[in-house]
Parts: sequence; structure tokens; C-alpha cells
Amino acid sequence: MSVLRTALLLLLLCFVALRSQERDSAVSVTRLSIVGGATIGGFVVGHAVLNDLWWKGSRTDFHINTDQDYRYALNADKLGHATFAYIATTTYADLFRWTGMDSAQAVWSAAGVATAYQTYIEVRDGFSEKYGFSWGDIAANMVGISLPVLKHYYPSLRPFDLQVSFWPSQDFRNGYYNAIIDDYTSTTHWLSVNIHDLAPTSTFKDVPAWLGLAIGHSVQNLDGMGGGQHRVFVSLDWNLSRIEGLPPWLRDIMRTLHLYHLPAPAVQISPNVVWYGIRF
Repeated sequence: MSVLRTALLLLLLCFVALRSQERDSAVSVTRLSIVGGATIGGFVVGHAVLNDLWWKGSRTDFHINTDQDYRYALNADKLGHATFAYIATTTYADLFRWTGMDSAQAVWSAAGVATAYQTYIEVRDGFSEKYGFSWGDIAANMVGISLPVLKHYYPSLRPFDLQVSFWPSQDFRNGYYNAIIDDYTSTTHWLSVNIHDLAPTSTFKDVPAWLGLAIGHSVQNLDGMGGGQHRVFVSLDWNLSRIEGLPPWLRDIMRTLHLYHLPAPAVQISPNVVWYGIRF
């Protein structure tokens, strides 16, 4: 519990510091309080859920996992860490902009919250006999957290997004996993690119702004000891927030929804070629 109290204190201090900026900015104390309160409440609930899902009954001395962590999921979990950190940072940046922060304040504040939460999870993993602290997870977290910050300063990166999608695998249906987020054979991580924005003056300029491409990665036949295969996909990608004429509130919802890869035509290109009319 000391780790939980420390992390909550860091979050509280973060929001107190942000609220102190209200005198010199247009930040709404009410909106910031809503975001802060929801964050702390979600943090407490998330701790309870993860404690039951991952950490219950397995507490030990703090240790670093330098072996099994890099084998059990063929490092698909590292893509998961980067993607979740990216999703959290991107979502919080939008929320902080909603409070009245400018874009730079919003994205850096979001990066701070995501870093605090992801670091807390890793430290707690360090006391878990099953998991252990992972420097690889920390590095993946920072990649995901850094990308929204870099996109703020380098517009050439803005056509790119990290996404996730889920579809229950046979292992999950057979009850081998308690939650689908633990099953990397049920999970696909995606790098999407908006072709219209990537090359607006080239031959791609006529591609609709709501249509993109995505490269996906999943795994199969995992044995937990380094065995299994990587799966790579190429898919169409729908960015519904770019449909013309949407009201602002719906556009914001669709922009957040784009962090989840919606079902679309796809082809698996590795380890063998498989065509999908629609892949989830």
C-alpha cells in the first residue's frame, strides 16, 4: 500500500501544481478538478482490479526480471506497453486541452500522468513473484509516452497513431486467461498512417482523409518459454473523426475512438498469407 499512497500523492501534487497556473491562464478549475478526481478514482479502482488480476498472493522482495519477461510473449507485451502509454497520453492531452490548457501544457501534463501511472505499475510488478520489474517495459512505456509529445513539436509525425484491437483467441475461449488484455494471441497492436496527411501534395492527395493504412502485429502458439510465431498484418484504417461536417463533440469522440483499430479488410503477410474480408 505504500507504493499506492506514494503514487496517489504524486498525482495529487501534479494537479495542485497545475491548478496554481489558473491565475495566469484560461485553465478551468472546475474542469481540471473533474479530470483530477476521475483520474484518482480510476487509479484506486485500477489498483484493486490489477491487484486481483496480477498481484494477489504473490508478493515478494523487489526484483528485476531479466529473462522470462523477454520470452513469454515474444515481446508482444512491449508493444502493448508502448500502445497503452500512447493511448493514455493522447487521451489525457485531449482532456487537459478541454480544461483550457494550451497544447504544450496539455501534452506535457498528460505525459507526466501517464509516466506516474506506468511507473507505479512497474514498481508494483517488482514485488510480484510472477512478474518482476522490467526495464524493457519502462523503455516501451517511454516510447509510447514520448510519441504524442514529439507529434506536438514535429508535425511530420502527426499522420501516425498507435492502436489496439482485440478478438478472442481459442486459448481465451478455453479459459486459459483471466482477462483478454493478458492474452497476446487475442490482441493486435497497430501502427496506422493517414496517407492523405502524410503526402498531401503527392498522388495520394485524392485519398479521403478518413481512409488510411495500418500495420498490425500479433502472436500465436505461445508456450511461455520463447516458442510461438509472430503475425504481421496490413489493413485499411478508418479515421471517422476526419469525416467532413461532424459536430465538434462527435469529432472529439471519433478521434478518441481512432485509438482502437476498427474492423477492416486486411491481409496477413507473415508467417503466411491469409486474406480477411474483415479482420477484428
